[in-house]
Amino acid sequence: MIGQPAEAKIQTSVRDGAVVVVVAGDLDLHVSGDLRAKLLRLIDAHPAMVVDLAGVTGIDSSGVAGLLEVYQRASRQRKKFALAAAGDSVLRVLRMARLDGIFKLAATVDEALALTRKP
Repeated sequence: MIGQPAEAKIQTSVRDGAVVVVVAGDLDLHVSGDLRAKLLRLIDAHPAMVVDLAGVTGIDSSGVAGLLEVYQRASRQRKKFALAAAGDSVLRVLRMARLDGIFKLAATVDEALALTRKP
């Protein structure tokens, strides 16, 4: 609806003790604040998080900043955080921001879950 802020489209489940968050759409200024708040609540409540980005069609600096804030919170709390199934456009932005060496990145959710189990 015109004039209404967009809402982040997410689905959550718990697998192997980690919360898996499936995100869809563009992670931009219109949805990043809402998504960031939801992800922060979820990481506070779980020992590990995997964010499945397969459905993400684009990401801007606010989306990147939101993911980085969740990663930092997870790190401070000694929790695990990984990104899964990021498409080429998302990976390109993460590389440009030099975050591909910061985030744990995996091709699939199963691979990301395995990363969250490593010490």
